Amino acid sequence: MKKIDKKIQRAFKIKDWNTIKTADSWQLFKILGEFVDGFETLGKIGPCVSVFGSARTKPGTKYYKLAEEVGLKLTQKGYGVITGGGPGVMEAANKGAKKGNGKSVGLNIELPHEQEANPYIDPDKLINFNYFFVRKVMFMKYAQGFIVLPGGFGTMDELFEAITLIQTKKVAKFPIVLVGKDYWGGLIEWIKQTLLIEKNINAADLKLFSTVDTADQAVKVIEKFYSKYNLRPNF
Repeated sequence: MKKIDKKIQRAFKIKDWNTIKTADSWQLFKILGEFVDGFETLGKIGPCVSVFGSARTKPGTKYYKLAEEVGLKLTQKGYGVITGGGPGVMEAANKGAKKGNGKSVGLNIELPHEQEANPYIDPDKLINFNYFFVRKVMFMKYAQGFIVLPGGFGTMDELFEAITLIQTKKVAKFPIVLVGKDYWGGLIEWIKQTLLIEKNINAADLKLFSTVDTADQAVKVIEKFYSKYNLRPNF
């Protein structure tokens, strides 16, 4: 955060940082600083795909290996890989990107249990955030697609926010790929049998995401989408 503090001080010509911190409004400067840091860093990187999934996934397991393969294959197609910067699926995707000599980005979040960034992130592409909502803006703005592997509440949060923003046309449409039909099948069935039947969504909303089982299939969805559309920030 010291890096962000200095940027804020320069931008707003703040001589005494402690005078700002005496009021609740100082948080606005912190938030703005995180946005500035994110935009400055990610705006230079080029086309990327965000890979999501559980931080609890252990090395050597099925989905860890799958995430690593996804990261590798994305870089082979010219995409950088963005993750939440932590362990598990995130680490695996960054590891795959590193193995493919591609751009490996980590948007780490500072948590009470001290989540540390994984070692496979490019040093100049690691950003640490205090605020989840700022971090999610970065995922959304600079990712040309979401590839979502099995995860928990955080993964669900990122998935459904992306679907909601595309559904409501608040961001440009981009591909969302769920990897692991067995894992996601129950949720998708509930969406069809409950949300759709209760008319809380439209049938067309089910086309906002795809479900696959392999890394090749996941990357193919991204490639097929951008054979028709230009690569650009989502908003």
